[in-house]
Amino acid sequence: MTLVIHHNPDCGTSRNVLEIIQASGVEPIVIEYLQSGWTRPQLLGLFAAAGLTPRSALRTTKSPAKELGLLDVSVPDEALLDAMIAHPVLVNRPIVCSPKGVRLCRPSEAVLDLLEILPPGPLYKEDGQMILNDMGERVD
Repeated sequence: MTLVIHHNPDCGTSRNVLEIIQASGVEPIVIEYLQSGWTRPQLLGLFAAAGLTPRSALRTTKSPAKELGLLDVSVPDEALLDAMIAHPVLVNRPIVCSPKGVRLCRPSEAVLDLLEILPPGPLYKEDGQMILNDMGERVD
């Protein structure tokens, strides 16, 4: 099974999702998008596959979204895409692509739906909340 994670190593959620994937026995392709950047076709394809819009994928905290005037709902999608290409940090993360689909994995347990085999438990979110018990069963 091939998985791709669009990853920011400085993000706790992104690091946790990567660890969950690896704990499931999969070594994903890791794309550090802050270094590689985004292209318009890439973003449009990811958003379409994940059921996102540029607005819903916009990272509004710990990003320059406010300073760039992107929080106003009147800002068109094209302007958001242009800003995301110029400032890759504006795209919320991590986005994971797998044969089971594409998803923005926030919260981190969203990645469980994209895995063929769940990792052994217990497994925790970045805030310490358990998401898989020691039997490998999901905890709601």
